[in-house]
Amino acid sequence: MNVSSRYLGLDLKSPLVASASPLSRSLDVAKRLEDAGAAALVMHSLFQEEAVAESLELDHYLNYFTEAFAEALTWYPDLPNYRLIPDRYLEQLRLLKQNLSIPVIGSLNGVSTGGWTSYARQMEQAGADALELNLYHIPDMNVCGAEVERRSVEVLGAVKAEVSIPVAVKLSPFYSSFGAMAQRLAAAGADALVMFNRFYQPDLDLDELKVQPRLELSTSGDLLLALRWVAMLHGRVNAQMAVTGGVHTHEDVIKAIMAGADVAMMTSELLAKGEARLTEIERDLREWMERR
Repeated sequence: MNVSSRYLGLDLKSPLVASASPLSRSLDVAKRLEDAGAAALVMHSLFQEEAVAESLELDHYLNYFTEAFAEALTWYPDLPNYRLIPDRYLEQLRLLKQNLSIPVIGSLNGVSTGGWTSYARQMEQAGADALELNLYHIPDMNVCGAEVERRSVEVLGAVKAEVSIPVAVKLSPFYSSFGAMAQRLAAAGADALVMFNRFYQPDLDLDELKVQPRLELSTSGDLLLALRWVAMLHGRVNAQMAVTGGVHTHEDVIKAIMAGADVAMMTSELLAKGEARLTEIERDLREWMERR
């Protein structure tokens, strides 16, 4: 039974894609994902703000006291001996590409047009088969929704002008008119739309009396919102679609494809039950199709 799919110009053996998560930080885990049946792997996100903050901190300490006396210049090793976040990310990307036969998709979360384009270009040069832009804007009560949308479209356009590989946009559902935003992004060149992003939410720790960020693993019930929008947008936007967040069973995968998605991405199920779930889900998917 043929369960192949095509996504971001890539021929995939199935619609099962391992979504962005810490799993891609380990080559051994990535290999197990491939062996279990992952048709493609989305890397964990490179956060531009983290990279910039680390670079500024390093610069501060490298120059701290160096003007006090000459010997201070010998306190620190040369800068090339330091591997910053982007360096480590690109190194891992190259390692995955060298050792996996499935497509590897880079994931980027940025805050400025220059940062997005710079890192996107470097990911392409490191061998990424495609890119996933993780659009997220820090809440600012002085910025209206129209401006947030304009910036998102601007970022996508800048990245598309910088790279030649396909670019997907991972979205949250929190736009005033999500359908119109999806159409704008598709018109601006998005090759695919990924629905939906899931964020850390602030919780209150009543023992420590402080804010504690939390990210709960998804359930199949979380898939419903993505299914709704995929079905509404199917045939109405010039972009492929992927669902993520809530894919746990072969039934979830089937629903995603029936609604109009090209691939179904998962992480929570793999974190909870292991990479072998990919094998089980693909087997159940094939059996369901044979019964039909």
